[in-house]
Amino acid sequence: MENKKIIFKAPWQVEVETEQQSDFKIGKREVLVKKKYSLISPGTELACLSGNEGWFQMPSIPGYSSVSEIIELGEEVEGYKQGDHVFHYGDHSLYSVISTSGLFLKAPSDVPLHWVPFTRMASVAMTSLRVSNIELGDHVAVTGLGLIGNMAAQLASLQGAFVIGIDLSTNRLDAAKASGVAYAVQSGATVKEEIAEITQGRGVSTLIDATGIPKVVTDGLPWVAKYGEVILLGSPRGEFQGNITDVLNYVHLDGHGCLTFKGAHEWRYPVEPDSFVKHSLTRNSQIIFNLLKREQLKIEPLISHILKPEQAPQAYEGLRNDKDHYHGVVFDWS
Repeated sequence: MENKKIIFKAPWQVEVETEQQSDFKIGKREVLVKKKYSLISPGTELACLSGNEGWFQMPSIPGYSSVSEIIELGEEVEGYKQGDHVFHYGDHSLYSVISTSGLFLKAPSDVPLHWVPFTRMASVAMTSLRVSNIELGDHVAVTGLGLIGNMAAQLASLQGAFVIGIDLSTNRLDAAKASGVAYAVQSGATVKEEIAEITQGRGVSTLIDATGIPKVVTDGLPWVAKYGEVILLGSPRGEFQGNITDVLNYVHLDGHGCLTFKGAHEWRYPVEPDSFVKHSLTRNSQIIFNLLKREQLKIEPLISHILKPEQAPQAYEGLRNDKDHYHGVVFDWS
């Protein structure tokens, strides 16, 4: 069969290759799948494409989240059959062999297939709520309204918070409004004053940073109420020059707020359910499936492009240099 792959050949060099592949070695607990849709994770994949992620060696196939059709099953695979649609952490290739022992779930039949890959991004975003103290009626700020930030804002809203989404892009702010986020504030010099007005001078009890930009975090510290918390959802990247003592005083000094910093990396929780741990990536994904079924988690406002794999160079160029118009990019493999 003819297999198509999106390959990062070198820094900022994206190519699409097609090859004849007749023999896929399928293990006892593996399946051969054919992609239906895969979703680009802009932060992670652009970091890989830059050549600055040591764990990603080029040339290689990127990828983050997919929904696929099962073509062939290993002899010990149970509970699945040929033709089933499954959600999994898959790369950007038409055919691939996937282990069923990781995060591998039947896609819900009553949800549009192109929504399903967004489950991964929502699960990443959900970690920020899992580690937080957000309660009904709290004010929460989310900096960075890309896919993960938008979903963190939506999920915090579903948890009963009044959410203030903050971003430079008017398009992302509009998407946040369309997704039901209560307040959309453009980044700039007046953010602190706008937050003070919304919160009647109290500040937000939780700041969730989805940008991963250290300066965005430090600039947001004055917005947080006393004894509040800062959730690091976006993986910190890039250099930062400043006085670390100023940051530490926000944690240590009562007069600066006695803030708490918390990391929200998705892998802090196990993949499979565990009797000793309430949360898992599998449980998070199943909860997200239910939110998608009920349309409580909005996906359509997040989709900027549905492209063919052959348009991959355009997709990554847009995500890199035209962030106002490229944010949620889905590859259609049909």
